[in-house]
Order: sequence, then structure tokens, then C-alpha cells
Amino acid sequence: MTANSLAHRFRQLQAERERTWTQDQLAANAAQRRLLVERDDPSSRPAAGHRLAPFEIIDESGQALTSHQLLAKGPVALVYFRFGGCPACNIALPYYDETLRAPLARAGLALAAISPQVPVDPGPAGRQGLSFPTYGDPHYGLARQLGLTFFPEDQPSVQPSEAWIGATLGTDSYEMAKPAVIVIDPDHVIRFIDVSPDWLARTEATTVLAALQGASQV
Repeated sequence: MTANSLAHRFRQLQAERERTWTQDQLAANAAQRRLLVERDDPSSRPAAGHRLAPFEIIDESGQALTSHQLLAKGPVALVYFRFGGCPACNIALPYYDETLRAPLARAGLALAAISPQVPVDPGPAGRQGLSFPTYGDPHYGLARQLGLTFFPEDQPSVQPSEAWIGATLGTDSYEMAKPAVIVIDPDHVIRFIDVSPDWLARTEATTVLAALQGASQV
């Protein structure tokens, strides 16, 4: 684990939580992530070589964008993140900006981020100046194709004005998505996909670049 790795940055986040969170909070967080790992089934989602059906996303101004438009200029590496207020996502997005954007651009691949949150919210990471666009995935159109969605174990009833994940995402549902990195070719074929059921153990940039080098794309 190098000082520039995403794992290192997440270790710093966890260390801060261990200083400031209660033992109950730490245990609950760890249990949620462990359960997602235990229940994750890679065979339930598409692998490299699978052709996706066309999909539609929205940009930060609320404008719809088809997947054909997204892919019109070449392959795109999509970073699927949980939501704008997710602390780990606000570490991961700048990391990918620093480590992936430039090498991908040199190879003719664009980098973009996407989450189910509508209206689109890139969170503090985006507001501090990411150099790639952020999109929303309304109604989980892409996430469901990719097999990323899940429902948390605990789904308490909520009042209309109460703060909860469905209100945060704008979905009015407990459905959420696992983080992932997906490279999609203009013909909608997946060239790389790596899903992270544990949101504190996400795809390293070196993993993406090595896979694309193997495919002679970087």
C-alpha cells in the first residue's frame, strides 16, 4: 500500500473515525460493509465483453444525455459512486482525477463519474473542482444493468420530511449502488469492470491502467 494509493487514503479516513466515532458506530459500519461483501455475487452482473443496452443519464444542469452521446467520441471510464455526501466517495473522486484522468486522456479515453443521486450532486469533491464531468443515473437505469444495486438490511419506516437515504438520493427508496469502475467502448461493450461491495476497498488506478494496458488501450 503506497502513500498515493486509494487504500492508504481510506486507511487515513478509518483512523480518523477510530479517533472520533463510538465503538457502536464503528461496529455498525464494519458490519454493513462485511455483509455486502458476504452477499456479493459477481456472477449476477455482466463481465468484460458484455454489450450493454443503450441507457440515458443526466448532467449537472439536469439535461438528459444518451449513452450514444456519451460514447460518441470514444471509450469512457465511468466511476460509479454512492452519492455526493459519501465521505469515501469524496476521497475516491479526487484520487481518480489525480491518477486516472491524464493517462486515460493520452490514450483517448474520457473519465466521468456517475451516481444514482438526482439532482446530480458530486459532493464536496466535485465542488472543489474535479476536471471530469459528473452525471446522474435516474431510476438506476445503468446501475441495474451492471448489477450494482442492493437494499440495506435495515429499512426503517420514515416520515415525509425525515432525513434518509431515499430523500438524499431523490429516489424515495432504500435502493443503493455499490461503487465500481467500468470502461465502456463506443459499441456499448464493457472492456473493464470492477465492483467494490465494500465501499472502503475500491478499485485502484493501477488496476484499471494495468487492465487497459493488457488490452492495448493505454
